[in-house]
Amino acid sequence: MDLQYRVAIFGSARIQEGDKDYKDVFDIAKGLAESGFDIVTGGGPGLMQAANAGTKSAHSLSRSIGLNIRLPREQNPNDFLDIKEEFSMFSNRLDAFMALSDAVVVAPGGIGTLLELFYAWQLVQVERICETPIILYGEIWTNLLVWLEHEVMERKLFNKSDMHMIFHVTEALNVVALIKQIHADRLTEEHACRNFTKYRAELASNNRITNHQPPHQTCER
Repeated sequence: MDLQYRVAIFGSARIQEGDKDYKDVFDIAKGLAESGFDIVTGGGPGLMQAANAGTKSAHSLSRSIGLNIRLPREQNPNDFLDIKEEFSMFSNRLDAFMALSDAVVVAPGGIGTLLELFYAWQLVQVERICETPIILYGEIWTNLLVWLEHEVMERKLFNKSDMHMIFHVTEALNVVALIKQIHADRLTEEHACRNFTKYRAELASNNRITNHQPPHQTCER
């Protein structure tokens, strides 16, 4: 098992325990931690806490990591962190997220979550980091993806191939299954970065992923 494999989970600080999204993110993190993956979050409340709590509940060797940000309205670290670090600048924190993470899960969230999504996406697009799967979790992202495809991409403001690392998954267990498959391929001679088409086809055939994403070209780096 590759114990250094880490998954960043982004999501709202405003969604609290008892909400379905909180439970789903808890379950995603727990499933990933049971597979031996570290979980990295913003270290704060809401869905960040859900992910860190889920990680701890797995009782595995996986580490629960929080990258907290100092805000005018103080964001205190949650109580489920094995490792925590504080940042005063969002840019440095975002760079740390992407330096640490092999995959990204974007749960429901607002402006901060959108910032994290698009920052991660651009780093992959401009090849500042290895191709990293970015998994949008939940129905909340459906209309955003439709808009990107039919408004922005139609004007040729980005290419079809720029969406090849974006997955939209609506079932918590399928997020875990997808990341486990990507990780398994990473441990073989065939690099996971070249397999995104295969993952999309497998997920679509099982109705695990929405079908409006455009096809992509495989990465030959």
